Amino acid sequence: MSIMFKQKLTAAEIKQKAKALGADLVGIADGDTLNRNPPDPEDPRRPSDITEHDSGRVIVLALRLQAGTSRILAWNDRNKYYNDELSITFLEEVALELVYWLEDAGYPAIIVPPTHVDPWRYQGDPSKHQKPLLSLPHAAVEAGLGTLGLNLQLLTPEYGPRVILSAVLCSVDVECDQPRTEALCLGPQCGRCLKACPGDVIKHWDRDWEACDRHRSPHGFAQLSEYLGRVIDEPDAKQKKALLRSEDSFNLWQSILRGAGVITGCRRCADVCPVGSDYEAMLKDALDVIPENTPAKEARLAAMLAAESCSATSSPAPAYQRQVRWIGRKSR
Repeated sequence: MSIMFKQKLTAAEIKQKAKALGADLVGIADGDTLNRNPPDPEDPRRPSDITEHDSGRVIVLALRLQAGTSRILAWNDRNKYYNDELSITFLEEVALELVYWLEDAGYPAIIVPPTHVDPWRYQGDPSKHQKPLLSLPHAAVEAGLGTLGLNLQLLTPEYGPRVILSAVLCSVDVECDQPRTEALCLGPQCGRCLKACPGDVIKHWDRDWEACDRHRSPHGFAQLSEYLGRVIDEPDAKQKKALLRSEDSFNLWQSILRGAGVITGCRRCADVCPVGSDYEAMLKDALDVIPENTPAKEARLAAMLAAESCSATSSPAPAYQRQVRWIGRKSR
């Protein structure tokens, strides 16, 4: 259908439509604000880098994860991977439908998918962390949906970190949401995410992203390249055939088919987080005890808490300073 005019839209109408399509949470951020405040100024990933014409507004969509899968304790359960992949597929469809609705109203739009990375930035090292085109957790904070936690995942008042994010870029001139100023995360005073992490990757308001990738993408490109290297390098023909028929081959094959275990993986930190109105009602009875906790983890949290107590008279942790815009002010 040819568009001859732009239909007048409001922020409320856009949010109402996105929720009618299936999104649980919707917020609208100003594209210029995100352009001026990239999370990593040395490697900025801005809306204007994706499209120079239609990034005036960043419409952030959040879909809650199923509580039933969060109640499964094993971080590497394939049922969790598969269910999360289905949720991502559904959210992508919601975003696509919203794009067509906006364009029918006369506003060109483009999707920022949950998992896509820029292949032009790949430098030949599969183990190196690949950032997405736009940091959706940071965009969600700018869109008023929540604040970042100790490991820099998004926390929302409704579902804590148990959400999947997507976004739609569109230069529709509507009112933007205001970011929250108070932190939702208690940091090391809580530390449940650190206690539950199977890879022990959570730092003081930061994360070891390369180590985390081994768990949150357990059958991803790094593992695929390593596995193929082992097969190629195996000199014994019988053992080479055994490798090709192994469980590793099966997991990689199944993950390539659907993305389960590639674009989805470990989310124990999100499962056990007590932030979110869903936690007490749906999750606490199954997740209150954290079997992965150790004395060493408790000691690390105590050291972080002591450092924060000292920051009342000295500078806060550098990682917190870099991210304070999105973490929010912590109550003492």
